Amino acid sequence: MAGYVDPGFNRWPAAHKQDVAWLFRLALEDGAAGSRYHAVAEDGVLMRSIAEVISKRLNVPTRSLTKEQAAGHFGWLAAFAARDNHVSSGLARKELGWRPAGSDLVTDLDRPEYVTVR
Repeated sequence: MAGYVDPGFNRWPAAHKQDVAWLFRLALEDGAAGSRYHAVAEDGVLMRSIAEVISKRLNVPTRSLTKEQAAGHFGWLAAFAARDNHVSSGLARKELGWRPAGSDLVTDLDRPEYVTVR
């Protein structure tokens, strides 16, 4: 099953790997020493939305879990799966001119070739 914690309204930041690589290069070449640039194209994708697209692609049920149940399901990842992790890439966009162009996480996960069921 594809699980999420409680109502699943907590957020997971995301960016396409090519956009992240581009920001890494910009930060190395033009970033200010000591600055922290967040490579997030999407400030926060709902965990429930992520679970729903995984459920669809793997043809498994989607289920809400309590924090206690999430610990058993997600293992070491449970603390991250339950956290509302909203971050901003505003500094990277302002200082480095970073403009992510890759697909959003849910669209990317929903591509048939992304997941192969065996």
